[in-house]
Amino acid sequence: MSVSFDQRDGYIWYNGDMVAWADAQVHVLTHGLHYGSCVFEGERAYGGSIFKLTEHTERLVFSARELGFELPYSVEEIDRACEETLKANNLVDGYLRPVAWRGSEMMGVSAQNNRINVAIAAWEWPSYFNPEERLKGIRLDMAKYRRPAPETAPCFAKAAGLYMICTLSKHEAEGKGYADALMLDWRGHVAEATGANVFFVQDGVLHTPTPDCFLDGITRRTVMQLARDRGLEIIERTILPEEMQGFSECFITGTAAEVTPVSEIGPYRFTPGEISAALMQDYSTLVGA
Repeated sequence: MSVSFDQRDGYIWYNGDMVAWADAQVHVLTHGLHYGSCVFEGERAYGGSIFKLTEHTERLVFSARELGFELPYSVEEIDRACEETLKANNLVDGYLRPVAWRGSEMMGVSAQNNRINVAIAAWEWPSYFNPEERLKGIRLDMAKYRRPAPETAPCFAKAAGLYMICTLSKHEAEGKGYADALMLDWRGHVAEATGANVFFVQDGVLHTPTPDCFLDGITRRTVMQLARDRGLEIIERTILPEEMQGFSECFITGTAAEVTPVSEIGPYRFTPGEISAALMQDYSTLVGA
C-alpha cells in the first residue's frame, strides 16, 4: 500500500522556507478549501531538469491573476524554488506540484485581505497509466459533465475548482473499468480528457479541438511542434462526437499522461498506429525519459 501524501518524508517549499513535509499545513478554514481560490501546476523533472519550468511558472502567475490575486514571488523566484525543492528531496526524475491559495484571515465569499500562500512539493511519480495498458491504448468513458463556457468560469486558469467535475468523471469512469473519461464542452463538442488534451488521426493528418474553453496544454503545444517537425499537418477545429467514428488513431497529451495512445472512447474504437508511436517516442527523446 502506498504511503499517504500527508505521511511522506521529505521537504516542501512553503512561503519562502524549506520545511519538513509533515509541517506543511494549512488551517481547516483556509479560503482555498472552502471557496476554490486555489491555482496549481503539474510539472515533471527528467534527469534533474524540470521540463518547461518557466512556461509552467508563467501559467501559474496567469492563473492566479485570473482568480484575482497576485503571487508574492516573481517567476524567477518560483523557478528557483522548484529547482531547490527537487534537490532537497534528492530527486532526479519526479513530479512537482506548485500551488497557490488564499489563506484563512477572512472567511466568506469575499477575501480581499487574505494572505496569498505558495507551496511547492516534489515526489517520485511513475507512469500515470499502467505501462502495458498504455502501449496498447487506454480506454476512455464518455463523461456526463461538460467543460463550462468561458462566460461562466475562468476556464483558461489551472484552477482547483475547475477540476471538481474532472474528479467526478474520472471516478465514474474507473468504476466502469475505464482509465479515464472524455469530456465534451457546453456546446456538445469534443473538448479534452479529465486532465489531458486529445488528438485524433485521419489519413495521416492530426485533428485536435480548438482550446477555446479549456487549457491549451504545455504538453499539447510541445507535441504539436514535434508533429510539425515530422512534416505532419495539424488541424485545430470543432470536432463533433460522431466524427470520432472516422478517426483511425487517438492519443492524449499532458504532463502526467505525456503521450498516451487511446484504443476506445465510449462506442468508438481506435488502433494505436505509427503516428501515435512516433510522437510518443519523439516526446520521450525530447524530455530524456
